[in-house]
Amino acid sequence: MIAPTAAVASVGRLVRLTIAGLGAFTRFFLTIIARSGLALRRPGLVSQQVHFIGNYSLLIISVSGLFVGFVLGLQGYYTLNRYGSEEALGLLVALSLVRELGPVITALLFAGRAGTSLTAEIGLMKAGEQLAAMEVMAVDPFRRVLVPRFWGGVIAMPILAAVFSMVGIMGGWFVGVVLIGIDPGTFWSQMQGGVDVIDDIGNGIVKSVIFGVAVTLIALYEGWTARATPEGVARATTRTVVNGALVVLGLDFLLTALMFSN
Repeated sequence: MIAPTAAVASVGRLVRLTIAGLGAFTRFFLTIIARSGLALRRPGLVSQQVHFIGNYSLLIISVSGLFVGFVLGLQGYYTLNRYGSEEALGLLVALSLVRELGPVITALLFAGRAGTSLTAEIGLMKAGEQLAAMEVMAVDPFRRVLVPRFWGGVIAMPILAAVFSMVGIMGGWFVGVVLIGIDPGTFWSQMQGGVDVIDDIGNGIVKSVIFGVAVTLIALYEGWTARATPEGVARATTRTVVNGALVVLGLDFLLTALMFSN
């Protein structure tokens, strides 16, 4: 059996390491914010990262959004058909996407595609001593490497979420109108009348921006703190996906409770 003192020591050690990790993560975030002036002086660096992060994630986001729209169209029709409310299918699909599924699924895919790429890139630069070489040449790695990638991810995330929702709505329209035969005018009019620009679309955009900050920051932090070995980089990319997914789901619950509680 484990002695009580040993158990207390283990719990204390875990708490201490957790607090130390949160402190290091917070300092990392504040350092990026404090050194973000380069993003304003040299926007070309940020635009390159928006292209790298967003353009290469566009295919998986679009395909995933299309099939999610297909599923929402089918499941929504089967559910609404029980109550004779098939005309509300467009509203159901749109609200499900712009409020929840669009930002959340995009963030999860973003963590798996762009997040792991950022972590591996930073980790390999660290393993290859490229970051150390920058410091030797008086180039700040935060300003030159981390800041453009951070703001690139923050900007790309809401754009990808909007693309996901748009393609998903088209997928729901195709299933509901083309395959099932719902009146197209009713489909679009219910959607237009029931979706609010501020309460629904605006809150969805806020969610996607916050998810973009969280996932991009986790990806950069894991790459920055990864051990300079192939195994260390591999474990860092795994932690990016796991931690990013957990943080996104936790933030989604908190943001939903704050935004849609009234």
